[in-house]
Amino acid sequence: MYTLILAGGKGTRLWPLSRELMPKQFIRFFNGNSLFQMTVRRALLLSSPDEIYVVANREYKFRVLDDLSDIGVKVPEDNVLLEPRGRNTLPAIYWGVKTVNERKGKSKILVLPSDHYIDPNENYVRAVREGEGIADEYIVTFGVKPTRPHTGYGYIKPGEKLKSGFRVDEFREKPDEERAKIYLSQGYLWNSGMFLLDTDLFMEEVKRVIPSVAEAFSSSDLEGAYESVPDISIDKGLMERTDKAAVIPLDVSWSDLGGFNSLYEILGKDEMGNAFRVNSNGSYIQLRSSGNLVITERLTAIVGVSNLVIVDTGDALLVADRKEDQGVREVYEELVRRGDERALIHRTVYRPWGSYTVLENGDRYRVKRITLLPGRRLSLQRHYNRSEHWVVVRGTAKIIIDGEERVLRPGESTFIPMGSVHRLENPGKIDLEVIEVQIGDYLGEDDIERLEDDYKR
Repeated sequence: MYTLILAGGKGTRLWPLSRELMPKQFIRFFNGNSLFQMTVRRALLLSSPDEIYVVANREYKFRVLDDLSDIGVKVPEDNVLLEPRGRNTLPAIYWGVKTVNERKGKSKILVLPSDHYIDPNENYVRAVREGEGIADEYIVTFGVKPTRPHTGYGYIKPGEKLKSGFRVDEFREKPDEERAKIYLSQGYLWNSGMFLLDTDLFMEEVKRVIPSVAEAFSSSDLEGAYESVPDISIDKGLMERTDKAAVIPLDVSWSDLGGFNSLYEILGKDEMGNAFRVNSNGSYIQLRSSGNLVITERLTAIVGVSNLVIVDTGDALLVADRKEDQGVREVYEELVRRGDERALIHRTVYRPWGSYTVLENGDRYRVKRITLLPGRRLSLQRHYNRSEHWVVVRGTAKIIIDGEERVLRPGESTFIPMGSVHRLENPGKIDLEVIEVQIGDYLGEDDIERLEDDYKR
């Protein structure tokens, strides 16, 4: 069985924890693991590494490859399919299914979102195998057995009993609480966003039900396909229109992590019902406070407050009523409208060669910590509006400035004049850490002329 992992979402409802260039599926939030890594491990229950395909935004290529490398899973690089722009789930799934079908012929494919939380058990594998048994006749989705009348999830009403699972009678959007209680009493299931597809049946149904999607991918012009294909989900585009939808009940711990309330629900709590997550520099104190979610990078104290979301990422602070967690997306949209880069990036920005963290911004200067992975190097580059001073604090640095090569060790430094052609490389076996001080009239990341680049940027 093949597995297609969808890794293109932006996670805007978890801002500022999640940013457009570092969405929730890649955040190492669960004991040092990302949701994407957890999804890959779940895929390995049913597929070998060479049977796993990933569809992701082009911006996420090296996040995908690094996450795979960090857990020792060798998915072929040409199995990572990079979308030129986001067009929702139906185009992503259709392109992935079409690719597998062209390479491998008629196949069964399990489609998994990479930004959902699932604690797989024996019921998980059994449900997938049941879905596999009816996938020649039906496009199979999986409905999670509800634990309460949740208002943040879509619902599926099972209909006629099949040899495995049920025909889908109807899909329902997120309800209010009273409607959700009615759905539970009538046996509805939560819509998990997981699917099991036969490539031939799926592609035939897409051509029949929403032919514009199939037509967009009828040529080898991927850019053209993503220009013309409609922006539409698989639920709206196909599942709500086809008469060949079936649902398999799934009895697992599951969450789509569609907001901070969902995150609060799955985290451990203290005796007052507070959920905390702190990094190595953070800590917290709570006094007479209950039901709060606190994610922080510094000492944070809460006194006499209840049912709040408090998220501090160093460059941004969110304080919201937990009941208003869906409104967080409006903050993201306002930042986009303003052109504020904090909608896109964290203080720590990941690159193919490692990462950098902005430590301080000032008038005509910026201080960064650069972390360069072993064996990797920056592009050969120059800047027209700034000079740079590098101080090595860990590891060994190989530095080229205007054709002259030097090796620097911890405590040693160098200066790169404005306009000089330069490159930083890590020839060692441990991470290289460098403090960079930029000075100039313009310090934007687009003041880089790349003359050579290992990553073809």
